[in-house]
Amino acid sequence: MNNAIIKEGYRIDSELFQFVESEVLPGLGIDSDRFWSGATRILSDFMPINEALLATRVRYQAQIDAFHLAPENQPLDPVRYQQFLRDIGYLVPEPADFQISTEHVDPEVARIAGPQLVVPLMNARFALNAANARWGSLYDALYGSDVIAASSERAATEAYDPERGRAVQAYGRRFLDQAVPLVQGSHADAVAYRVERQQLVVELSGDISTGLVAPELFVGFNGRAEQPNLVLLRHNGLHIEIQIDRDNLIGQTDAAGVKDLVLEAALSTIQDCEDSIAAVDAADKCLVYRNWLGLMKGDLQATLSKGAQTLVRTLNPDRTYQTPDAGSLTLPGRSLLFIRQVGHLMNTHALLSPEGEPVPEGIVDALITCLIAVHDLHGPSQQGNSRSGSIYIVKPKMHGPEEVQFSCDLFSRIEDLLELPANTLKIGIMDEERRTSVNLKACIRVAQQRLVFINTGFLDRTGDEIHTSMLAGPVVRKELMKDEQWIAAYEANNVRVGLLAGLAGKAQIGKGMWAIPDALASMMATKIGHPQAGASCAWVPSPTAATLHALHYHQVDVARVQAELLDQYRSQDQKTPAQGHATALLEDLLTIPLLSDPAALSAAERQEELDNNIQGLLGYVVRWVDQGIGCSKVPDIHDIGRMEDRATLRIASQHICNWLHHGLLSAEQVMLSLKRMAAIVDAQNGHDRNYQPMAPNFAASLAFQAAVDLIFQGQSQPSGYTEPLLHQRRLQVKHKAD
Repeated sequence: MNNAIIKEGYRIDSELFQFVESEVLPGLGIDSDRFWSGATRILSDFMPINEALLATRVRYQAQIDAFHLAPENQPLDPVRYQQFLRDIGYLVPEPADFQISTEHVDPEVARIAGPQLVVPLMNARFALNAANARWGSLYDALYGSDVIAASSERAATEAYDPERGRAVQAYGRRFLDQAVPLVQGSHADAVAYRVERQQLVVELSGDISTGLVAPELFVGFNGRAEQPNLVLLRHNGLHIEIQIDRDNLIGQTDAAGVKDLVLEAALSTIQDCEDSIAAVDAADKCLVYRNWLGLMKGDLQATLSKGAQTLVRTLNPDRTYQTPDAGSLTLPGRSLLFIRQVGHLMNTHALLSPEGEPVPEGIVDALITCLIAVHDLHGPSQQGNSRSGSIYIVKPKMHGPEEVQFSCDLFSRIEDLLELPANTLKIGIMDEERRTSVNLKACIRVAQQRLVFINTGFLDRTGDEIHTSMLAGPVVRKELMKDEQWIAAYEANNVRVGLLAGLAGKAQIGKGMWAIPDALASMMATKIGHPQAGASCAWVPSPTAATLHALHYHQVDVARVQAELLDQYRSQDQKTPAQGHATALLEDLLTIPLLSDPAALSAAERQEELDNNIQGLLGYVVRWVDQGIGCSKVPDIHDIGRMEDRATLRIASQHICNWLHHGLLSAEQVMLSLKRMAAIVDAQNGHDRNYQPMAPNFAASLAFQAAVDLIFQGQSQPSGYTEPLLHQRRLQVKHKAD
């Protein structure tokens, strides 16, 4: 660390210090010395606790490994196994029933169900695109995706295809008929929309005038009442704009002059400092923090070239409308933003302790990102985030209630430092580690005054499942994992525990990512299952996907589903003690996804699984290590683009480790696959002029060496996490470039 600034014995990287001093603190009324003095005291108090929590993870893993190795525990006895987990403290006693008491929560989190984006905060353009994805064009989303199948007669081309356009318009009219039906006829027959006596009147062909079945769904308009250029409707809490312009290219082809249907889409967005980015040093962290600062102050910009044009992207303003009773209505123009901080594992050299050791990165993230977010609460920004005075934080990869308590205690200290009211810092708990899943009720209880979010993270949860049970036996093939007993219990338990703890109307219950961004027709066919299961939000990979997924929340009234589920749970508990249901789910949750007959797996099937895992692993790692890309659409072994981040990498690496350990694969076989797949990944990235090939000089490729490390050192990595090895190799690449 060069030119470090020393505060209370801590050495702060000069770039980070100057960023805070010159860009963050001005305008907040927070004294510099007071901030740094308070920050260093927090570090001194919480670093030992952080270290102890990580040691507890290691101790539990060693005890579980010893259990699986003991001859008396083979084959596995589920009852004995569960009692063992209770005896060592891995499973804690289930707390008595309670209801969360979170206050000052924005409606996008508390009451309205809809899509949620997750975006790498390291990229300003992506961050802005996601923040602006609160509203999306349904026509654009349909026209540019595979939801409407292309054909020789109706193919998506660079030039506008009128036939495909008519198919898009017809799809849009069917959506309106479903969400906001008319008393008579169809929106497809509309020739005009107008406002009369505070009601929406729809003129149909044949000189028929009609209105909405539910007139209260009409909430606003713009333009003249007799000839509006926009009609605003609200259904299931989500808004729909019917945009009208008879001079527009699309409007000219529509009998009512409708040029577009614009939907309220990504209600919330997680701006990610964790799995989807590659921030390994102070310079990287400052880039991430600077983008967050721009979002909180409302002045973030990104410049991009489109053909001969240079475009400057900024945050969208709010949207204003006339109400039917001659008043006005303003709606947010942007997604409500969460910040996902780093978890408890990693340390950062951006700040060194008095002993010269790197400090926990998660604590630094909490201090700096919360300081930055005070600009939203107290600043002059016209593009504000929370209207309820809250700062929304997703805390990832926490293992059990002790670690949730640590985060809550840390947030309380930061609130004191920043002179914020208690519980201003809200917490989202990622239910993505096994010790959190099996103790979810206890985790929620710890955070009951600041909880705004629980979310199932299938990918990390699977990686942790494999690592935790590494010595129990060989696990099933990766693609079959979703059919295992523990997965169904995991998803059901998350909703059940959340609803019984009172999250409905106060906090989000979320589901995971759709990982194939180009297969949106498949997404539309399957992801409706998330709201149907009672989830009030679910992750999508792009603004386009958010617009399309919003249709599901018009098809499914999530509030009604949650109410019905809650009645069902309570009825069950009246017939059978609640503990009985919890015990049954826990038994399923602790069912390890082992192969029933490893010998039945053919050599070809083993090789196919290995190649698939390694190709995906290499495709992600080579971009992470060589180019610092933490999340991207990576072509799989069949050249289908899949969203990859460190969670998917954790699964692939741990799966190979598991099969290696149990003899389903050999080290030589793995190395041969690595080299063969490296050549395939090189060819898949041949269009990228910044790409550095791995083959044939494997020894010179730090990315290839990282992949080797992740497999052959993966079993010894804490919880099977990939960050330590990735960071090590990425820093080597950056230092080599310097």
